Amino acid sequence: MMKYLKQFLIILTISFIGEILKELLPLPVPASIYGMVILFVCLLSGIIKLDSVRETGKLLIEIMPVMFIPAGVGLIASWNVLKPLLIPVSIITCLTIVTVMIVSGHVAQIIIKKGKNKEQM
Repeated sequence: MMKYLKQFLIILTISFIGEILKELLPLPVPASIYGMVILFVCLLSGIIKLDSVRETGKLLIEIMPVMFIPAGVGLIASWNVLKPLLIPVSIITCLTIVTVMIVSGHVAQIIIKKGKNKEQM
């Protein structure tokens, strides 16, 4: 139990630093993005060991669908406001999904090709 609390405290501390950066920097970047970048850099550099946050990270990923319930309820509660915007938002959403899929596919192919090139050397 204490291991989970320690790991959760590490994640919360990094999230808090992200919140501070959002307030200090005049960039339109959400605090959660700052926190994820900080955690990523700390994991890459070895400042934070993966074992220090692994179990709690897995737990948070497992319960992630529960985190979307308030957003879904908010959308349902705002249906009268969103109804006139349904078609434009649907079109934008579909275009965004297709764009992300295409870009992700190309990036994955580039990474796979670079990995194969390193193996051949």
